[in-house]
Amino acid sequence: MDFPVLSPYHSGAMEGYGGRVLFVDLSRGTSRSARIDEGTARALLGGNGLAARLLYDHVPAGIDPFAPENAVVFAVGPITDTTVPGNSRACVASKSPLTNLFFDSTFGGRFPATLKRTGFDAVVITGAAPSPSYVSVTEAGAEVKPAASLWGRTTRDTVTALVAAEGADADALAIGPAGERRVRFAAMAHYWKNREGVSGRGGLGAVLGAKNVKAVVVRGARKTEVADPAALKALLERTREPLRTGTRALSTYGTPFLVNPINALGGLGAFNLKTETFAPARAVSGEEMKAHYHDRDTTCLKCPVACGKQYAIREGELGGTRAKMPEYETVFAFGPMLGNAHAESLILANDLCDLLGMDTISMGVTLAFVAEAMERGWLTAADLGMPFGWGDWRSMVRLVEMTGRREGFGARLAEGAWRLAESVHPEATKLVYAVKRLELPAHSARALKGLSIGYATATRGGSHHDTRPTPQYAQGFDRRGTADKPAFAVRSQHFTAIGDSLVMCRFTAERGFGLFLGEPYTEMVRAVTGWDLAADELERVGERIINLERLFNVREGVRRVDDVLPWRVMHEPIPDGPSAGMFCPPAELDGMLDEYYRLRGWDADGVPTPARLAALGLEP
Repeated sequence: MDFPVLSPYHSGAMEGYGGRVLFVDLSRGTSRSARIDEGTARALLGGNGLAARLLYDHVPAGIDPFAPENAVVFAVGPITDTTVPGNSRACVASKSPLTNLFFDSTFGGRFPATLKRTGFDAVVITGAAPSPSYVSVTEAGAEVKPAASLWGRTTRDTVTALVAAEGADADALAIGPAGERRVRFAAMAHYWKNREGVSGRGGLGAVLGAKNVKAVVVRGARKTEVADPAALKALLERTREPLRTGTRALSTYGTPFLVNPINALGGLGAFNLKTETFAPARAVSGEEMKAHYHDRDTTCLKCPVACGKQYAIREGELGGTRAKMPEYETVFAFGPMLGNAHAESLILANDLCDLLGMDTISMGVTLAFVAEAMERGWLTAADLGMPFGWGDWRSMVRLVEMTGRREGFGARLAEGAWRLAESVHPEATKLVYAVKRLELPAHSARALKGLSIGYATATRGGSHHDTRPTPQYAQGFDRRGTADKPAFAVRSQHFTAIGDSLVMCRFTAERGFGLFLGEPYTEMVRAVTGWDLAADELERVGERIINLERLFNVREGVRRVDDVLPWRVMHEPIPDGPSAGMFCPPAELDGMLDEYYRLRGWDADGVPTPARLAALGLEP
């Protein structure tokens, strides 16, 4: 790759925009820092783009994700700790133990701003500590400290203990028992002023667990400079009203406001996707949950939206439970997908996943596979150690607990839906709702054609944060036809790559600055960095990042045969409801893949061509 990346860092050197990277070698107990070259910063921005480059350069091909040679990268971007709404987000990336591919996840709270204040835009953790440890990062560098007393404790208890030990100006991101036990979809969690930031997907918490790292703690006070404060202020004034009006439902109800309209569209997967409408959906909707359980609003640092909610169950069997609101994706996974309309159990299951450190989407969708496998007789109550079926919320909660600790059948659930299915029955993977072994979220791969091609080509697999569903719900968008959907996926993926590299909240980005890259985003980057940047250059940065991620996955063996959808999506039309008859048969997907690869400049097998890589400055 022909653009410069890193140069030795000298504390007295003039840095300019770009910041520093801190490399932590757990096996040797050492660390070193390097300055990010401005050319690299302009080519990749930061966050996800920088993490993808660091992983491509420092993680050998073909290694087991749990091997010491794997790296975990924590990265922030140029807008972190500025006045841009939704700026306090960070990216964490690694080779995923669930997909064996490149994976990145973002999270909010105060941790991202505090990481930025250390002066390090990225922290790269490699090796494995000889005993349970945590990594403390300050402006001076990194220190690896003992954490034996924290091993086995929940994420919340761990964060509370570390902040008490390190000081109120410190922030911590911790794994739970699931990460320690290498649950393949283990997550990490950060807590700050009753606001949780969870890096949920892809099992990156398990990679930290394999490295004997219980948590990462950050503490710093460096001021984040902006190149043109007046221009940034003017831009934010122009975007203030669209952001306010566009996020009203989020501010009022949180993401569960989506339950009713998506169910009305006929795109709310239920009973392991056997249908895409759920008759009792209203019982688990944002409106009903707010009416019965809302306690207070919560927000990430300096964000005006306050889309987070704290719930309180005041009476009944689960009375006394106080926990974070389950997001829409969690409602889908533990609710309709399991035929479960018991709202309070969704709050409890969500809280258990956060405390144990697990991805709620993977957990719920895996259990939905189990429920259908039980129905078919492929699994039995003897296998699970208990009866289980549609709507059985008590067993659902127990199985969540067992998975987080790999107890009994929980050890098999901890492998994720695809690996579990392979062990159950020769035909069982046909029931799994996953792409590249990552369980799919709540935005339909059948009812939204843009997501049909989007999920199939997503770097992460079954993630709605590669190709976005939001534009496809807009009035007038043709969600049923395939025309222009490959081009839509390409543009949307560039948008998300930029968003995760800035690093910026999807909600404030889409509602305030636009659904695709354009002049508002370009103005933002210009004001923050001082670069004379044009809109087409920003689009090329997004394209460069997507190709870099694809190069990582191609090196791991990904080809066209892997760019497929769940069997049910390709072979079983939605049986009823407003989207009845919709699916994505193999021939239709093949046609979209041909066009997608052509637009990308990839060959017929999905491999980036030398000519396109050269144009992007990415010659291997």
